[in-house]
Amino acid sequence: MPTAAKEVIISNSLGLHARPAMQFVDLANQFTATIKVYKRCSDPCEVDGKSVMQMITLEAAAGTQLEICAEGDDADTAVQRLAALVDSKFGEE
Repeated sequence: MPTAAKEVIISNSLGLHARPAMQFVDLANQFTATIKVYKRCSDPCEVDGKSVMQMITLEAAAGTQLEICAEGDDADTAVQRLAALVDSKFGEE
C-alpha cells in the first residue's frame, strides 16, 4: 500500500487550536488514506489525523514540529494538501 510522509512546523501564532485542528481533520477526512500525525519531543505522541479531539491533544504551539504520515491509495496527495494547509498558517495570518 502506498505511503507518504512530510515534516511540517506549526507557524501560525496561536498554534493548533480548535479551529485549525478542525480544518485539518475536515481536509484529512476527504481522503481514503489512513492519516497519522506524530509529535516528536521529550514526550512523543501519535494521533489519528482524522480525529479533532486527538489532534487537539497534540498541544502544538507555534514552532512545534509535526510529521504527517499517510497510508493508502491517495497518501501522497493527502500529505501534500495537509502540509500546504499547515504552511498556509490555516489562513489565520
